[in-house]
Amino acid sequence: MADRPLTLMAVHAHPDDEATGTGGVLARYAAEGIRTVLVTCTDGRCGDGPGGAKPGEAGHDPAAVAAMRRQELEASCEVLKVGHLELLEYADSGMMGWASNDEPGSFWRTPVAEGAARLAELMRHYRPDVVVTYDENGFYGHPDHIQAHRITMAALELVDLTPKVYWTTAPRSAMQRFGEVMREFGADWEEPDPGSAEVVEVPEIGLPDEEITTWVDTTAFAGQKFDALAAHASQGDNIFFLKMGKERFAGLMGVETFLRVRDTTGAALPENDLFAGLR
Repeated sequence: MADRPLTLMAVHAHPDDEATGTGGVLARYAAEGIRTVLVTCTDGRCGDGPGGAKPGEAGHDPAAVAAMRRQELEASCEVLKVGHLELLEYADSGMMGWASNDEPGSFWRTPVAEGAARLAELMRHYRPDVVVTYDENGFYGHPDHIQAHRITMAALELVDLTPKVYWTTAPRSAMQRFGEVMREFGADWEEPDPGSAEVVEVPEIGLPDEEITTWVDTTAFAGQKFDALAAHASQGDNIFFLKMGKERFAGLMGVETFLRVRDTTGAALPENDLFAGLR
């Protein structure tokens, strides 16, 4: 390990996911001299177009949206001081059940083995000590998040590496407060809606507090996380974060939580550092 830097690899589905779920740890560990690698699996073409236009609506050009979101992603990485950005550039699959799920080139339609082989090559190149992605439900049931989980876990089986592996999560104790703040700032808090027939089988978001293994204080880097989200301002889902202002945002989003699912260090749980046992 002495001949290479400690390395964090975060595998995310879309441009802006890096800021929402791991902006704090990316900024914190970059500041601590750890090499940070972000892998973004899709081009984000199913995101909002100009004026909030949705896919299929007038003014939504998927290619133009993808180009815009790449620029935003690069700006976000600059804010978070991400050392290396790797783009797999699969087509954004859209929300579960959309026709775009099955379009040629969509991430959801891509064989897991194909995506895993590509990701495994990046793992062999960067040799991460810590890998972060989503749980098997993609945190909230989005097909591209689920697929990112699948290819990450499959890629780990293809490489001769033993990184600590984490899935992003949220404490259930914070979810009600989060929903209250969202409603206060005029954002929908209906995803997933347990009363909807379309998502009735989606597991509850987050974990009971006692099941969360890793609580990382990123309060000192909440300003960077806020600015990284602001770089993705074309996406309406981020607007309520920006309405809060940095101080309130830091209070709500200043700790990032994870479930440790693989470890060879024996670091005691709960832990407050993804690199516990490695330095």
